[in-house]
Amino acid sequence: MLTIRQQLIALLSQGEYDVRDISQILGIPEKEVYPHLAHIGRSVASKKRRLKIEPARCFECGFQFEERKRFTKPSRCPRCKGERIEAPRFNVV
Repeated sequence: MLTIRQQLIALLSQGEYDVRDISQILGIPEKEVYPHLAHIGRSVASKKRRLKIEPARCFECGFQFEERKRFTKPSRCPRCKGERIEAPRFNVV
């Protein structure tokens, strides 16, 4: 039986997922995924791998949140003030 973090690493090694996808696949609340992602980012580094983050993007103007360090989805775009934001996606490479 694998731990949630081991399941999460295995899942993210297969492809890119956002937090909602991860929570539905693993059967845990979205709020629980964020601390696991932070820990996985540190733990996979010791195995010469890394947690790749595809940044959040505004649907209205296309602005990408490339400088954002947090794993959570931003609430609004700094450029157009739109609130339709595509969630960041994660995978392990």
